[in-house]
Amino acid sequence: MAKLTDTTEKGLEAHIAQYLVEENKYLLRENKAYNNVSCMDSELLFQFLEATQPKAVVKLKAFHKDLYEQKIIKRLNDQIQAKGIIEVLRKGITDGYTDTKLTLFYDKPVSAYNTTANALYQANLFSVMRQVYFSPSDKKSLDMMIFINGIPVISFELKNELTHQNVQHAIKQYKEDRDPNEELFHLGRLMVNFAVDTEEIWMCTQLKKEKSYFLPFNKGYNNGAGNPPKDGIKTDYLWKEILTKNNLTDIVQNFCQMITEDKDYIDEKGKIKTRKEKKLIFPRYHQLLAVRNLLADAQENGSGQKYLIQHSAGSGKSNSISWLAHQLVGLHDKSGKDNIFDTVIVVTDRRVLDAQIRNNIKQFQQVNGVVEAITEGSKQLKEALEEGKKIIITTIQKFPHIIEEIGELPGTNFAIIIDEAHSSLSGQLARKLNEALSVKTLDATSDDEETTTEDNDTITDEDLITDLIKSRKLLPNASYFAFTATPKNKTLELFGVPFEAEGKTKFRAFHLYSMKQAIEEGFIMDVLQNYTTYQSYYALLKKN
Repeated sequence: MAKLTDTTEKGLEAHIAQYLVEENKYLLRENKAYNNVSCMDSELLFQFLEATQPKAVVKLKAFHKDLYEQKIIKRLNDQIQAKGIIEVLRKGITDGYTDTKLTLFYDKPVSAYNTTANALYQANLFSVMRQVYFSPSDKKSLDMMIFINGIPVISFELKNELTHQNVQHAIKQYKEDRDPNEELFHLGRLMVNFAVDTEEIWMCTQLKKEKSYFLPFNKGYNNGAGNPPKDGIKTDYLWKEILTKNNLTDIVQNFCQMITEDKDYIDEKGKIKTRKEKKLIFPRYHQLLAVRNLLADAQENGSGQKYLIQHSAGSGKSNSISWLAHQLVGLHDKSGKDNIFDTVIVVTDRRVLDAQIRNNIKQFQQVNGVVEAITEGSKQLKEALEEGKKIIITTIQKFPHIIEEIGELPGTNFAIIIDEAHSSLSGQLARKLNEALSVKTLDATSDDEETTTEDNDTITDEDLITDLIKSRKLLPNASYFAFTATPKNKTLELFGVPFEAEGKTKFRAFHLYSMKQAIEEGFIMDVLQNYTTYQSYYALLKKN
């Protein structure tokens, strides 16, 4: 495909659409095909239904007669408004009059040998449309939209820096010129709204005027924000990598999720109350890359591996862990016949975080009964392991029992996801763990004082895990996925990837989202920005 030569906004729009059609095999649709009242490209929707589910269509036409299309569109829109686009694409809809089920999107099958499922997946219609007039009441248009089987899923506002407009202008346009009361911009109607220029990409899942919260969707450069320099458009990974049919399908089926969160607010009497709020989650670039790379490596190498994921505060670690846990459960070997892991165990370091991750994972589950949270002690943990529960969530205090139990289940493969912060262990807990593990480095003297290592470092959960695993050796039927923000050297040595540098063997994380990138992207404060040394302060005081 030719390089971008038209440097206007329309030129970038045409370039992306052309790539999606020529390389990703999308259909290019005229904007007149879009109905901004029903928010559908109904021609494509019914073309897909008739090609993939002819028997259901015949039954529905026989019952609804001339109202067939009208009834299906109404039912589809009612379900999107009630459940959101993701749930509807995954689960389909059922016609209430005839109890007829309609599938709206076919997932990519695990096995390449399943010819029927593969044929249905190939029948999905991915399309792109330019200059979409989204409002019935005025003539405003979005630069571009992507549809799956005639249903809109992504919107774009595009800017080209060569015309002195950038991604911030696109964000401003979404905030000021895109009314959240429009049906298309209701929460859950679209998966995501992308603001794009030739340098950066930002995204938002819910437009709320000035309160619209845009997150970066950039690769990062030199462990910081932005994108790496390249010959061409820096942001072309969006249409070349993310928007391929396979990758977009993966995001729909395994990443994007509507969740419910508790939000505090102050009522009219000045009291703090809590209410439930829906939130649509779309993965950031580093989350998508980390999870996909971990899954690919686990599929390639099987169980018995170890991984260090160094993700700073502000990385969205809870969501990354939830996505990884769910997809490890369903991860098949290359033949597509056997699961690599029988059970995934998520180990958290604090009870508050345990509850947070437990709620996240439970909301991300698509089949009931998959997740078991251990709240009643080691007996419940033992039973869950023996029963082969798919995802088990527990705290670090029960970690010794986990190691003990899985060592006694050699025919079962486990993925252990460790979410360890650096909270220090009390002497009492350290001594109890010592008794269970006989790890000399965790020798505590008092129930209240913090324990320390030989070099006077406070012992943390991280020390516990590394010492525990070292003492028991890595189990061949378990893979370890350790998430941390700032790993100690021994954690790097145990879980990290070895490499040679300056004649020495060093270790690095399997995937890195650095503190520098988190600071530059605005997720955490740079504490050194307002840092003043005593000497400087004294000099300023003297001068005054």
